[in-house]
Amino acid sequence: MHSTLDTVLVLLAAAVAVVTVCRRLHLPAMLGYLLVGLVIGPHALALIGSIEQAEALAEYGVVFLMFSVGLEFSLPKLMAMRLTVLGGGSAQVASTLLLVMLVGWLCGLPWQAGLALGGALAMSSTAIVSRLLAERVEMNAQHGQLAIGVLLFQDLAVVPLLIVIPVLGGNGGSLWAVLGVAALKIALTLLILLYFGPRLLRPLFHWVAKGRSTELFVLNVLLVTLGIAWATELAGLSLALGAFLAGMLIAETEYRHQVEEDIRPFRDLLLGLFFVTTGMRLNLAVLGEEFLLVLALTLFATLGKAAIVAGLTRLFGRSAGTGVRTGLWLGQGGEFGFVLLALAASSGVLPGSVEQAALAAILLSMLAAPFMIQQSEAIVRRFIASDWMLQAMRLTQLAARTMATTDHVILCGYGRSGQALARMLRQEDIAFQALDLDPERVKEAAAAGENVSFGDASRREVLMSAGLARARALIVTYDHTPSALKILHVVAEARPDLPVIVRTWDDSDIETLRAAGADEVVAEVMEGSLMLASHAMMLLGVPLSRVLRRIREARESRYNLFRGFFHGASDQNLDEQLQPRLHSLALNAGAVAVGRLLGDLSLGEIGATVKSLRRAGRRIDEPGSEELLQAGDVLVLLGSPDALARAERRVMQGE
Repeated sequence: MHSTLDTVLVLLAAAVAVVTVCRRLHLPAMLGYLLVGLVIGPHALALIGSIEQAEALAEYGVVFLMFSVGLEFSLPKLMAMRLTVLGGGSAQVASTLLLVMLVGWLCGLPWQAGLALGGALAMSSTAIVSRLLAERVEMNAQHGQLAIGVLLFQDLAVVPLLIVIPVLGGNGGSLWAVLGVAALKIALTLLILLYFGPRLLRPLFHWVAKGRSTELFVLNVLLVTLGIAWATELAGLSLALGAFLAGMLIAETEYRHQVEEDIRPFRDLLLGLFFVTTGMRLNLAVLGEEFLLVLALTLFATLGKAAIVAGLTRLFGRSAGTGVRTGLWLGQGGEFGFVLLALAASSGVLPGSVEQAALAAILLSMLAAPFMIQQSEAIVRRFIASDWMLQAMRLTQLAARTMATTDHVILCGYGRSGQALARMLRQEDIAFQALDLDPERVKEAAAAGENVSFGDASRREVLMSAGLARARALIVTYDHTPSALKILHVVAEARPDLPVIVRTWDDSDIETLRAAGADEVVAEVMEGSLMLASHAMMLLGVPLSRVLRRIREARESRYNLFRGFFHGASDQNLDEQLQPRLHSLALNAGAVAVGRLLGDLSLGEIGATVKSLRRAGRRIDEPGSEELLQAGDVLVLLGSPDALARAERRVMQGE
C-alpha cells in the first residue's frame, strides 16, 4: 500500500534525477517529467500503484498553465500579429483538425474522437520552440515570427476545445442544444467577469500592494486565480477556462509582470506533476500492439504537420524556404496535446488504445523536435533550390556592396548597441558593415542609407561576403554567447589575426569567449557598475580628477587592452597621432622573428609592448620573454604609430 508521503518522495526523487540529466543534455524538463511518469508508473516499475493521488494536484498544473497563457494574451499584441495569428494560425489548426477527422472517419473512428485527436495533434510545443528560437537568435527571423504567431493561436484554440470535448462525451440530449447552453454560459460568464473584473481587481491589487508584503501579494494572486476558476466550474465550465480568464483580467493591470514571476514556481511544480501523471498513463504493452498506429501518428505529428505548415505558409505569400523552415520548427506535438488527450480520455470521447498511441506519438515527436530543428537549415538547402538561389543572391549583393571596402569594421548585430557604435565610427570616418537578422530593422536602416545587410553573422559565407578577409576588426554587439562562439570559430579559421570584441551580460562567460579567441569581452554589468560608481562619487563630493582615476584604474585591471592607455596626467594634451594604439601583426614563414625568442627582439626599447599572442586559436596574454615565436603567430602590439611601425620592421625584417 502506497501512502501519500511515499508517492511524493518517489515523485521528487525520480524527477530530480531525470530532469537533471535532461538539463545536461539540453532537453526540455517536460520530457524528463514524462519519462519519470513512464518509468515509475503502474505500467512499468509500479513504484506508484495508482495515479489518482497525483492527478488531483496535477489538474492545478493545467490551471496555472492556462493562467500563464491568459497573462500573455493581449489585444494590442494580437492586432499587431493578426495576419499571422488569425490567418496562419487558424488555417493550421483547422487544416490539421479536419484532416485528422477525415482520415479517422475513413478508418472507422467517430467524428467526435477525430475532433479530439485532431485538436491534440494540431498543437505544437511552445516550450521547445520558443526556447530554441531564443537560443539560436532566430526569434526575429521570418520563420521565427511565423512560428510564434501560429503558437499563439494554438494556445488560444485550446480554450474552445477544453469546452467542446467534455460536451462531446456527454450522454443524452441534443448535441447542439448542449453546445448552445455551453455557449450561453460562456457568454454570460465572460460578460460578468469582463465587466466587473477590472473594476474589482485593480482596486484589490492596489490595496494589497500597499501592504508591501510579498506573501500577501502571492496569496492574493492565488485567491484570484483559483477563485475565478472555481466560479467557472460552478457555472458548469472548466477550471482551465476560469484560469485563462483570470490571466486575461490581470494582464490588463500594471501588476502583470510581478504576478507572472510570483506564479511561476507554482505553475512549474504542478505542471511538472501533470506531465508525470501523463507519462504514468502510457502503457508500453499497448504500444506494442498498436505499433503501426503509433508510427503513423508520429509521422503525421512531425512530417505531416510540417508539410501542412509549409504549404499554408506558401499560400500566404512567403518563400518556399521560409515555409519549410516554419514547418520543421512546428513539426512536433505540444504540452496542450497532453492536456486535450487527458480530457478526451476522461470524458469517454477517445478510445483507450488511440489515446495511448497518441500519447506515445506526441512524446516521440517532441524528442525528435530538437534534432529536426537543428537540421532544418541543411534540409532547406538540400531540397529547396529557390531558397539557395535567394540566399546566394543576398550574399552576392552583400559581397558587391563591400568589394571596394577595406580596413572596415564588421558589426554583428544592429540593435541599439550596434547603432550607437555605428554613429561613433561614422564620426571617426571609420567604414563599417553591419549584419542583422531582423528584416524590419534592416529594411528601415537600409532605406535610411545605413550600411546594413540581412544575414546571419555566425555563418562563414555571410562573414566572408561582408569582407572578413579585408576587415580591420569585428565586433559582436549583442549578448548571446553561443552565437558569439560560432562567430569566433569562423574568425579563428579565416582571419586569426583579426581583433574581435564581444559584448556579454556579465562576467560568467568571459574566460570561455577569450579562450575562443576574443581579444576583449565587454560585460554590461561591469560598465553599468562603473557608471553608477562615478555618478555616486561625484554626488558625494569626490573631486572629478580622482573619480576619473578610479574609473581608469578599474578599467585597466578589468580590460587587458586598456592597460597603458591612460598613464600620465599630461596624456590628454598630446597630439592624437602620439597616442598609443593596438596593432595586430601576423608572422609569416619569412619573418625574421620566426624561430627567435620574444625577448631577443627588445621591442620595449623602441616603445612597443606585446599585449598578447595568438597561436592556433589559443591566446596568451602578456607572453614572457622566453616565448619562442612560430610562423602563423599573431602578435598584438601596443604603442604609438611610430613605435608600431618600427616594431613591425624589426619583427618582419630585423631592422
